[in-house]
Amino acid sequence: MSSLDETLQANIGRVIERISVAARAVGRDPRTVRLLAVSKTFGTEAVRAAARCGQADFGENYVQEGVAKIVQLREREPRRALRWHFIGPIQSNKTADIATHFDWVHSIDRLKIAQRLSSQRPAGMADLDVLVQVNVSGEASKSGVAVDAASALAHAVARLPRLRLRGLMAIPEPEDEPLRQRAPFARLRALFEALRAGGLDLDTLSMGMSGDLEAAIVEGATIVRVGTAIFGARPAPSMARL
Repeated sequence: MSSLDETLQANIGRVIERISVAARAVGRDPRTVRLLAVSKTFGTEAVRAAARCGQADFGENYVQEGVAKIVQLREREPRRALRWHFIGPIQSNKTADIATHFDWVHSIDRLKIAQRLSSQRPAGMADLDVLVQVNVSGEASKSGVAVDAASALAHAVARLPRLRLRGLMAIPEPEDEPLRQRAPFARLRALFEALRAGGLDLDTLSMGMSGDLEAAIVEGATIVRVGTAIFGARPAPSMARL
């Protein structure tokens, strides 16, 4: 085992323990929380090392970087089943690459983007699992549909072919105090439950990162997106080696 493998195995183990403690504290089965390793700006060797430690889900923010990793890893290790999640803002001219290469998309905030993903998902692939991103903190600088417009968007996305709407995602404004961390997650959970009550078959809440995953799990997160606590401090995107 290489030093990179040892480091990532230890880091992943600590994160899994945090997930387990947080889930059990509120009577949840830790297995209901999926760990998504955010590998943006880290190269394929880091992803391969994490995969050797048992990690299967990886998140990417940048389309070109993510597609390059997906293609290289599928060529090098075709038998290793990894699931790739696109979690960054989506430009219209990038939807074809996302629809062709990724398994999940967490960041749909416009119907136009969902329609393009729907039309560009190859017919031979499984339906693309998607989430609607909600701007629960109301920050002007953040992506995501406004809370009061989220229901209409979610119902419209759910009707599109080649997509499977699974739930909601949010990136709240950073907070240090646990109770303040929980508030936006609680708002997202309330919206999620309202959509389920309105007839949508949803099962996924993607919320919580390295600094607030415990608060997210208390409020019902089923996917936590963790980068720094697994891979360490990030290099600049231009420095990442594919």
